[in-house]
Amino acid sequence: MQQIRPWRELGRAVGQLRAWGAVVVCVVPQAYLGVGRGPMPMVKGNGVRWAEGAGQHGGVADLLWDDVSSFFAPDLMGSLPDMRVPDASVQDWQAVLDLVVEKGWKCQYSEGETVLPVPRAEAVLGRPADAECPNLRVWPTADVLAIFRFYADDEVDFDIDLRELQGQDRLDVFCGFLREIGRRLNKPVLMDPEGHYGHPVLGFDVEADRVVLLADP
Repeated sequence: MQQIRPWRELGRAVGQLRAWGAVVVCVVPQAYLGVGRGPMPMVKGNGVRWAEGAGQHGGVADLLWDDVSSFFAPDLMGSLPDMRVPDASVQDWQAVLDLVVEKGWKCQYSEGETVLPVPRAEAVLGRPADAECPNLRVWPTADVLAIFRFYADDEVDFDIDLRELQGQDRLDVFCGFLREIGRRLNKPVLMDPEGHYGHPVLGFDVEADRVVLLADP
């Protein structure tokens, strides 16, 4: 009886949320199926929806593709949304470079057309304004590429091509990448539609420790 008691409490909580007009999305991680454990709830809108998920965050997807696919439509959002960590520093940039090495992500640093070893962050950010543009290409997986541009020392910026982020599996990779950066820096990682800087639609939330929606799809 003690094993199923928490799910009775969950049922009461779901009932309260429904009374407030909320939708509760209950995600069932694959590992929980058939072992006497109940679904995991997520608030969404009005009514109740049940979904089976197997994302990158403790077995539960941060975001469900069916709910957020419009935010990954290149014709609506632009192919290259603005990814950024605001209120950053040179130390934060270096922490990102260290993270790439620690995670073993494939990467390539270049200045113009010249491929070079990855330098220290202060060396990149301290280059003259008329120097060749630096780029750091990072592949968290073979099919997903992030390009860091080093535009300013007070904001970590990078591009991700939405055409590479179609479907739940790629969405999970994307969310996992944002989580790794956000956790390392202990700062939000935001996604603005291309050409709409300062209007994030989703991002890593430090307090929630996951990627969350910041606008309605």
